[in-house]
Formats: sequence, C-alpha cells, structure tokens
Amino acid sequence: MSDNVVHLHKNTDPAPVTTLTVVPEPATSKPIPLWIRSGRAVRTAVTHDVTKTTARAMARHTLYVAGGAKIAAKRTWDGRTASRYERMIRAAEAAGNHELAAEWEERGQHFRRERHQRRMDLITSPVDAAKGVAVGAGVGIGSLVALGIVMAVATKDVTQVVTPLMATVKFINLLITVVQVVWGPESLVIGSLLALLALWAVGSKQQAAPAWALPDNVRNGEGEPITPSIVVKALRDLGVASLRTAIKDMGDAGAGMLGPIRIAGCGVEVDVTLPSGVSTIEVQNRRRKLAENLTRHEHEVFITIPQAARTVRLWVADSGALDEPIGPSPLVTDETLKADYAKGRAPWGQDLRGDAAALSVYQRHLLITGLSNQGKTAALRALALWVALDRSVEFWVGDLKGVGDWAMFEGLATRFIQGPTDDHVIQVTKMLEDAVEEMNRRLMAPPGTQFPALIVNVDEAQVAFMCPLKDEEGRFYGGSKATSRYFMAARKLHNQGRAVNVLLWQGTQDPTDQNLPKLVREGAHTRASLALGTESQSRMALGDKAVNGGAAPHLLRPGLDKGTLVIASDGIKVPAGQSSITVRTHYISTEEAHAIADRAKALRDGVTTLTVIEQGEERDQLADIASVLGDAPRVLTADVLKRLSALSPDAYGRWTPGDLKRVLEDAGADPYKSDGRMVVGRDRVLRALANRDSDGSASVDG
Repeated sequence: MSDNVVHLHKNTDPAPVTTLTVVPEPATSKPIPLWIRSGRAVRTAVTHDVTKTTARAMARHTLYVAGGAKIAAKRTWDGRTASRYERMIRAAEAAGNHELAAEWEERGQHFRRERHQRRMDLITSPVDAAKGVAVGAGVGIGSLVALGIVMAVATKDVTQVVTPLMATVKFINLLITVVQVVWGPESLVIGSLLALLALWAVGSKQQAAPAWALPDNVRNGEGEPITPSIVVKALRDLGVASLRTAIKDMGDAGAGMLGPIRIAGCGVEVDVTLPSGVSTIEVQNRRRKLAENLTRHEHEVFITIPQAARTVRLWVADSGALDEPIGPSPLVTDETLKADYAKGRAPWGQDLRGDAAALSVYQRHLLITGLSNQGKTAALRALALWVALDRSVEFWVGDLKGVGDWAMFEGLATRFIQGPTDDHVIQVTKMLEDAVEEMNRRLMAPPGTQFPALIVNVDEAQVAFMCPLKDEEGRFYGGSKATSRYFMAARKLHNQGRAVNVLLWQGTQDPTDQNLPKLVREGAHTRASLALGTESQSRMALGDKAVNGGAAPHLLRPGLDKGTLVIASDGIKVPAGQSSITVRTHYISTEEAHAIADRAKALRDGVTTLTVIEQGEERDQLADIASVLGDAPRVLTADVLKRLSALSPDAYGRWTPGDLKRVLEDAGADPYKSDGRMVVGRDRVLRALANRDSDGSASVDG
C-alpha cells in the first residue's frame, strides 16, 4: 500500500495578499516663515496696478498744486518785472528779427517808466493818504455834529447833539464784531482750501506734473493737443544743434518762432520761422523724429515750405484721424450730377483739412503713378467717369492691364482696347498715332475754330514703353528713342495737343527712366502720385520742385494709404506758398462705375465702340462700314477710314479714300458732299446692305 495521500478537494482558502505600503519621504523643506509671507503680500500689494495707479493719481494731484503755485509765481513775477520783455528781445534777436527786438525794447522801456512812476507815487502816497483820512474824518464828524444840532433844536433836547455821532460809533463797533465772528479759524481754513483749489486748477490745466505721474493716455501721447510749448519742445529735441542753441537762448519765449496754431481739417497747422543759421531742409529730413516728438506717427505730420524765408509749415493730424475713411464720391450719391469739361472741376476727394478737393482737367495732360495695387486705376477712372458726364467729350481708351477695370467704357468710348499683350500695345500705339493725326488736322483749321475734347486714356502705360517689338521698318513700339513709336506719339500730343483739346492721360506703375521716360513725364500738366518706394521715384513722378517743396509720396504707407495722392498741378487749389497738395480720393467701386457710365451713356445719342479685331478674320467690308457709322446720319470719309483702321488694321490699315469709294460705289451707296466735304450717308449704306441681303436670299430660294 502506498503511503501517498491524495487530496480529493482543492484548497479554497484565498491566497495571501501582499500589500505595498508607501512610506512618505521625510519633508525636506521647512515651513515658510510668517515674515517672508507677509513681505511677499506687501510686495504684491505695493506693485499691483491699482496701487500704482492710485499712488500716481495722489502724487499727480499733489504736484498739480505745487506746479500751479510755480506757474502763478512766474506769472506774478512777469507782471511785476521786465523779464517778459527781456525774453522777447532775446527771442527776436535769435530769430534775426532786429526790428521786432527794437519794438520789444521800446515796450520794456515804457513798462519801466510806468513802474518807476508807481514807486514814486508809493513814497508820497502815505502822507497824502493821512491828509485825506484827517480831512475826511473832520468833515464826517462835523457833518454828524451838525446833524445832532439840528435834531437837538427840533426836540429841544441838548443830548441829541451827540446822538448821530454815537450811532455811527456803535455801527462801526458792530461791523468789527461781525468780522471777528465771521473771520475765525473756519474762515481761514476755507480760504486756504479755496487758494489751494485755485492753484490745483492752474496746475491741472497746464499738466504741471512730472511725466511719470501723468495718466497713461497723456504719457503715451494719445489725444495730446498740439500747443506752442509742445511744438517748441519737439523742435528743440530734433537733434539740430544750432536750433537747440537758439531756442535755449530764447528762454521760454521759443514760441516766438511760431505763428498762430490754426485748426485745419482733422488736425492743426502752424508756421515756424526758424532762427538764423537753421535751414528748412534740416527740419524736413527729420520728419519721423519730429512726429515722434509731437507724439504722432510719421504719416500724421506733413512738412511743407511756404513762400516766407526760413519758414516751415507743419500740419499735424489728430491721432488716428488719417486712418478713418472719407465719404463716398458725389458721383455716386448725386445721380443728377453733370460735368463741364471747360469750366467744371472733378470732385476727386478731400485734402488733409477735410475740404473738398476738385480738379480741373481743361486742356491739361495727366499722369498718375504709384506702386502696384495702391488705387491708381480707381483714381484715374474716377476722373474719366466725371468727364464722361459731359456729352461733348470723346474718349479713346487703352487698358493694357486687361482685367475689366475699364469695361464700363464699352459703348461710351469710341475706341476701346483691352489686353496686356504686345499686340494690344501695337493697337494702343496706333491709337495714339491716330490722335496725333487728328491733332494735326485740327491745327490746320482756321484760327479760332473750337473743337470738342478728345481724351486718349492709357492705363498701365509702362507696358507700352517696355514693349520690345519692332514694326516692318525696324522701329520699336516701346522705348524712349526718337524712333520709338509710342514715345514719339506721346511727345507730339504733349507738345501741341492741348491747344486743340486733344489730351493724353496716362497711368503707370513704379516709375523708372525705362518705363516712364523723362520727356513724357515732364510733359504732363497734372502729375499725381500714390505711395512710392524711394525719393528718386517721387522726383520722377512729381518733379524736383514739388519734392523740394515738401511733396513726399515715398513716405506714404503702401497698403494703408491706398487712394492717397500727392498732386502737383495748377488745376487744383494748392495752399499758398506750396507746390503740391495731398488728397485722399473717393473710392468708386466697379459696380458703381458701371452705374455712372450708364448715366453718361444716357446723355449721348449712342456711341459705336471700336475694339481690337483679331488678325486673319474675314471681313464683310460693307457691314464694317455700316458698323463704324454708328447712329450718325453722315460721317466724313476721313473719319470712316480712321474707324475702319482701328477696327481691323490688317484689313483696312492701308485703305485710301479711293478704296472706300470703290466699295461704296459697287454697293450703290456712293459718298457725297455735305457742306463742301465728302461724307458717307448711313441710310445709303443700310439700304445697300438690305438690298444685298434680299438679293442673296432670292438667289438662294431660286
């Protein structure tokens, strides 16, 4: 038998559980002492923004009293002494104005004479006052005694003689008692408080406290008004040693350099006569620092040069005012508005003063330039839309951008070319050459002949100047040589076009000598520029005279100052003594431009717009002649040839009057004379077309 024991049942007792006990590590840091916690709490309370603001406010208002006392003492001292006149004399001498210095010296001598007389009067005045008091007392007592005698006689009582005198004595005693009661310690306290309040008011008005104690908005310059002291301090800290020395010699009278500070639109304007030895260019070259000294951004300060010698004119905008948009154009808000090319002015925008800026375009060639996407096309188009509301003005439009910005002029312009390719440049060049021919035709007319305006408008003209193509004779379409076709056509229009109302308007980007030749840009009577990159570009756009006079489109902010133009022209009202003006133009959207163009079309009898025809297209000569006639009952044969050439240069560019006559005679629509000139009749051409179509239909049916 085996000794092994077999367990028939499993052990159901649970297995022992091993418990892991985490023993905390002994603390290594000691409790923070109370004095440290208290110190931290005190430091937090002291450095809290509320505490600092409160402490600064308490210090500020306390220092207002001290500052007000200083100002009051200075004013009193100035009123009692000749120090004011001495300061004015030093200021006039520092400015080199000796005539003004002599005038202030004379005033000072007059003040001293009067002060001496007052002091002499003080020596003799006590004796005179004593005599006056004695005489007055004697007369008064005598009068009271006389009154008492009258009363004694009337009452038969001798004691009444002194009654008026005693009554007067008692009244005086009563007044003394009232003064003693009223003028007690409380009155002294109230009087002192009123005096402190008056000093606080003076100091508060003049901000007579250190900068660290002033409110945040004042320390940061937000909304700080422009005062004479602020302007003088800004000029003193400009970094011009001779200017700083001159102002220091003037003492507190540095404001003698300043003319009156005038409200000018959304800012203020002040003329500054610089001391001898300080040139205006030294101030112009530090525009940014001057703006920062005036607590303004650079674009909020404009420096121009008026006619007066050694004078700069500062225009300082209200903080943030130039970032606010201006209102819509009158062309949009007034649907009854019409234009007058000869006598009217286009409502282009607002100047920095907030006044309406209107431009006369009468017999003035125009050039607008600037960096890309700054509003050049919108500014140029706004002028064209206004002129289009004069039904007598004819437009030829060449849009070398070709994205539809000028699409509303289809049906309004008699010639319309749209596209950026070299072929479009060729068409635009031929359009300018046709304008030269029209100019020459008008120049040959009898003296005194009046012609309607023809405005040739080329947008993105730099594309034309940069075109590398040559014609059959080897002449470049672009470039700036005497053989460059676009350049020479533009020059010819600039030379004589205005005399017969043939004008050239151009818009171009980023001017250089290559894409905007010197002779062309200087031929424009009205030159305007949006934001540019460099001063040299500003000189190209506006000319040296305008830039030397303060024009600075290169200081405009690209993207932020969209539509802001610096304009040099005699067609716009420029402040006296300045050579340019800055205008914020009204923005007219493409949809609004279409609406304005529709109003312009409604004023006209109907315009047939000639557009570019692709090469190689088969032409229906008679139909083309009918299309270029438009709604006019008759058109000169010379004009018909020009329109046909613009319609398809390949098909009609070499046509002569004989070619036109041959086609019309074959169709039975012979040209005829009207007022001694050969014309093409619209009714004849349409009748010939109808007869041709009916004959063709009959032959097909047969």
